[in-house]
Amino acid sequence: MAANLLVEGVVIVAATAAIWKGSDWLEASSERLATHYGLPQVVQGAVVVAVGSSFPELASVVVAALGGSLALGVGAIVGSAIFNVLVIPAVAGIATDEHVESNRTLVYKEAQFYMLAVSVLLVTFALAVIYYPGDATLTGTVTRPLAFVPLALYGLYVFIQYQDTTDHRPADDPDEIAVGRQWALLVAALAVILVAVERLVHALRLFGEAFAVPEFLLGVTVLAAATSLPDTLVSVRAARADRAVASLANVLGSNTFDLLVAVPVGVLIAGPELVDFAMAVPMFAVLTGATVLLFTVLRTDLELSDREAYLLVATYVGFLAWVVAETAGVVTGVLPSA
Repeated sequence: MAANLLVEGVVIVAATAAIWKGSDWLEASSERLATHYGLPQVVQGAVVVAVGSSFPELASVVVAALGGSLALGVGAIVGSAIFNVLVIPAVAGIATDEHVESNRTLVYKEAQFYMLAVSVLLVTFALAVIYYPGDATLTGTVTRPLAFVPLALYGLYVFIQYQDTTDHRPADDPDEIAVGRQWALLVAALAVILVAVERLVHALRLFGEAFAVPEFLLGVTVLAAATSLPDTLVSVRAARADRAVASLANVLGSNTFDLLVAVPVGVLIAGPELVDFAMAVPMFAVLTGATVLLFTVLRTDLELSDREAYLLVATYVGFLAWVVAETAGVVTGVLPSA
């Protein structure tokens, strides 16, 4: 058993590295294609690059759902969202010499629409408990019709971004880009990420069974961090290139895609899945609080200072400490299955 777990530990590290590399290819090709087609910076960050950097989370939900472990995939989405709003902006701010600047479009459109996305997914889970209850208390089945509720909201989000695109006129002609080569790189990156995520999910399931750790909590912590590393790389790179708006828009756009598309797509592909509402609600409460905190620090002077960046990191460390304490039984009463 110990030898097998050691091998799976190596698999986790290797798969995470492969996800990072594949995501790097995916994000680079997505960004170049967005530049080629003359999309505005906010749309590049919030839709094109965000969808590219969110593909590991999407793959984790689909792979986990096909393996009968949707809870692991949903946990990864929620944990990744918490990681994204607390850690990524903070790292981007700490890694740059200047404060990370925001703007009113980012705060009042992207951040608030993201808050709406959190609410809609939580309402979708609540509808599953009310209309398709499971055998246990506060469990319900997310059906394919219910999956279209968050997808419809993402359709509205894309429509809003499309309106921004139609009004936008590039300041300069984009550089010459080999479009065919970039599309080929994008497809290759998708294949690498799919294989790596499948191996990562398999290894984490074995660890969960060996140590009796709920799959949802493994998703919230380990799988979420592994799939969020590419988002961190993209945002830090954008911040260092003096594209702070794109850096922050990537975080919010990536989370919006994860919540409104990744989870529903997993249900549409794998079929109806059971959700533990009692486990999900505390995590969504943390996610809501983290989002409000990010919204607050971005709105103050429309920039993220170093002090505020360290506050975000400290909040995430506190969240991890709470999850570990709940899982170990040191603290009880919040997560029912821990």
